[in-house]
Amino acid sequence: MIKLENVTKTYNKTVRALDDISFEVNGGEIVGFIGPNGSGKTTTMKLITGIIKADVGKITVNGFNVRKDPIRAKGCIGYIADSPDMFLRLRGNEFLDLIGDIYHVPTAKRRSKIEEFATRFELTEALSSPMMSYSHGMRQKIMVVAALMHEPPVWILDEPMVGLDPSSAFELKQMMRDHAKAGNTVFFSTHVLEVAEKLCDKVIIIQKGSILFDGKLEELEAKGKSGSLEDIFLELTKK
Repeated sequence: MIKLENVTKTYNKTVRALDDISFEVNGGEIVGFIGPNGSGKTTTMKLITGIIKADVGKITVNGFNVRKDPIRAKGCIGYIADSPDMFLRLRGNEFLDLIGDIYHVPTAKRRSKIEEFATRFELTEALSSPMMSYSHGMRQKIMVVAALMHEPPVWILDEPMVGLDPSSAFELKQMMRDHAKAGNTVFFSTHVLEVAEKLCDKVIIIQKGSILFDGKLEELEAKGKSGSLEDIFLELTKK
């Protein structure tokens, strides 16, 4: 579960990236976080993961306060950042061992999870090569493996489909469904609204740091909105 209460974030004391936002993402849900570029999606995810700190407000992950109990909060999270271009001098297997050490994943379990995910994402042969030799899509795949290797209950995925080939995107979407069905939490941002429409239990729409909508598509329709999620999104953000 993820809970934000009256969270505000300002950059350089002048640019208000988030303006008093509150929402919840519960266990068993896949929630899509959508909004125009610069609306505050990545900032929100970095606040939840503890990469940056809010000016005011409270953020909890599985009951742990991100500011007061950051280690236990972060231990519950599997996070895929918006860029996979990191640790590129390491070989794939070296990078995954580093992440396994950070999260104290036992060796046997680590090897089993790496083998499982590498097979699903067709990465096995690449693991012995430096990550700087990987394509963008391959780097994205290995970030997925690293984020999920310690079996975190809360997944926070920032544009996770970008760069993935159709087969790998299908695998990730199926994993997201399975994770939520097991009672866990999936919170992801995307610009591909068709994916959000088909995959999500609910959506949160953000613009200019404020929440425009938080709920199921059926609730939007009940308010007189109709059409595809793309149509609804364009109507709301234009207003």
